[in-house]
Amino acid sequence: MPRNKYAAFEALKPYFEIVQKGLSGLVDGEHYFDTIADDAFFEFLYNFPGWPQTIRGRANLMTQYSGYGDNIRLHSADKLVMHHAQDSRVVILECEVHGKILATGVPYDNRLLSVITIENRKIVHWRDYMDSLAAWNALMAPSK
Repeated sequence: MPRNKYAAFEALKPYFEIVQKGLSGLVDGEHYFDTIADDAFFEFLYNFPGWPQTIRGRANLMTQYSGYGDNIRLHSADKLVMHHAQDSRVVILECEVHGKILATGVPYDNRLLSVITIENRKIVHWRDYMDSLAAWNALMAPSK
């Protein structure tokens, strides 16, 4: 895999790495996007301005994430907790991400919970929850 293939997503690297760690041994792919089936379905169960509530397909997800680094740069992700659901295809990941809002310099800290369905060692469904208030407060905070 060429190093620059995912260069546009460097701002999310800590998040991608912690997801890869949580899904280690369950999915195939060296990068987060490599682990996702072409037609995977993503649900974002929060209302956040400018972010869709559903996305179909890896290519569309990549398009949506491509502008993330214009606003936020993550520097770390931690507190990974992984749960196996009763349905053996389903994994639940919890983690926290930490970074900075680029326009203001305000710290960005958020908690995430993702319910992930895996088939044939690829992610086919992703249901995502986050602390919407933490994200909103960081984005709306005055410059430091």
